[in-house]
Amino acid sequence: MSTSTSTAPAPVPPPPPAVAGQKLRPDRKKSRGLYDVLGLLFAVVMAFPVYWLVISSLRPNHEIRSYDQTLWPSSLTFDNFARAVEQPNFGTAVQSSLIVSVTAVVGGMIIATLAALAIGRFRFFGRRALLMVLILVQMLPPTAMLIPIYAQLNAIGGLDEYWGLIIVYLVSTLPFAIIMIRGFVVNIPVELEESAMVDGCTRMGAFRRVIFPLLAPGLAAASIFALVNAWNEYLFAYILINDNSKYTLNVWLMTFTTERGTDYGALMASSTLIALPVVVFFMIIQKKMATGLTSGAVKG
Repeated sequence: MSTSTSTAPAPVPPPPPAVAGQKLRPDRKKSRGLYDVLGLLFAVVMAFPVYWLVISSLRPNHEIRSYDQTLWPSSLTFDNFARAVEQPNFGTAVQSSLIVSVTAVVGGMIIATLAALAIGRFRFFGRRALLMVLILVQMLPPTAMLIPIYAQLNAIGGLDEYWGLIIVYLVSTLPFAIIMIRGFVVNIPVELEESAMVDGCTRMGAFRRVIFPLLAPGLAAASIFALVNAWNEYLFAYILINDNSKYTLNVWLMTFTTERGTDYGALMASSTLIALPVVVFFMIIQKKMATGLTSGAVKG
């Protein structure tokens, strides 16, 4: 007697995953090309005002006032920069902006780091409510708080003083900085800090040796935000500082407009000079603005 054996069909193997260098399908290639074109157009639109600012700072004044504008000036000149630097109170305006911005950024990063560490590492009553308050405060427009801030600073003698403007800038950047740095604190494994404490470090020693170096990306991003907010702010500086010798650079730009008109060439040159410190600061710390420093630090 013969027996027939039936064998089950072999399972079909799944398609191999895409490998590097494999050609994309035509539909994906078209969509990717469309995204590239849209991204390029968006970059051009965003970069054009900056390009026009720099080019206008190098144009002669008669060409700036001309109705026939071109994308590239017929002649380049650095006289606009010379007139901008020779403008009265330029040195004091640079000094005021540096004092206010650097102090607000450094003080804000210290307070925000300690607050983010407390919120991210400790459990205490009202922690969630504090986070909600920080988010709600960040949603308020600055102009809505201008009159109360002016009244409070006037009551304590903070008008026409650097420290009054520094407090305003510092407090205005704290909510965003705390929320951002807290996200980095939460993503750092607690085991790293506990291991340092087992090896003999105190809690502050573990923070200084282990946690603080890993917070570099969060501190870099938060400091960029704080510097841009303090360096480019105009409204509070214009309202709270009335002393010509304490004007910040953004308020000092008003000096280019007089009864005889506006010196647009020098104004554009000054705006270009004012934008340079933020760009340089970003180029210095851009390497720190990377994530994933703690990936794979703890296993098992």
